[in-house]
Amino acid sequence: MRMPVLFVSHGAPTLPIEPGETGTAWRRLGAELPRPSSILVISAHWDTPMPTVSCAVQPETIHDFYGFPEELYKLQYPAPGAPELAHATTDALQRSGITAQLDDARGLDHGAWVPLSLLYPKADIPVTQVSLQSDKDPAWHIALGRALHPLREQGVLIVGSGSITHNLRALRSHPQGAPAPAWVTEFCDWMAQRIVAGDLAALSAYRTLAPHAVQNHPTDEHLLPLFVALGAADSITNSQRLNQVMTYGLLAMDMWLFE
Repeated sequence: MRMPVLFVSHGAPTLPIEPGETGTAWRRLGAELPRPSSILVISAHWDTPMPTVSCAVQPETIHDFYGFPEELYKLQYPAPGAPELAHATTDALQRSGITAQLDDARGLDHGAWVPLSLLYPKADIPVTQVSLQSDKDPAWHIALGRALHPLREQGVLIVGSGSITHNLRALRSHPQGAPAPAWVTEFCDWMAQRIVAGDLAALSAYRTLAPHAVQNHPTDEHLLPLFVALGAADSITNSQRLNQVMTYGLLAMDMWLFE
């Protein structure tokens, strides 16, 4: 069964204990999607010079954040690892001319386990991660996604996990409860319009073409997982923009499903 491709804005690590509208949307989607044979996550929180895939048999739950409620650090997502998928992933990358390596110890960072804990709360589907390369541009990550595309035929759900907007410093000065400013909404709308139009060229050049691009992404590692998802999709014009929720007035929680 060919699986779709998913991009999620994973937001704050507190989502498992404060799910709100986003948690509801993720739970609903997890129940509606075909059950994957395994899951491959590209998270903004695993960044390496070379594409690296975890082949851990039982990946640990990494609490890679600070200053949050104590109960959050007690949460575990004990899904089994996916060593077979890890090897298939490196093989797929290398067939496309992309050098990759395995890591037998890497666990699941919060970019992976936070959304999965709501999408698949039973933690009974094998999961692994492939790293991104923040020193590479969006076009590189689209090519990475294209290399991963054949895995979908094996029932693998490919999940890009980042954020459609990600300026955490601006959160400090944004009034609590205030609506999203134009520099956030205009950027989100531009991205959505280009995705629906299938304009990969414009999307790849978003930092120069999109309105307020650098303001929304001072660094672009949280948007790079979207480009992997775009590359892994068959046709991005056949897509659904889900969960258009705004948290903290600045963090757009857009989720995209590519059939």
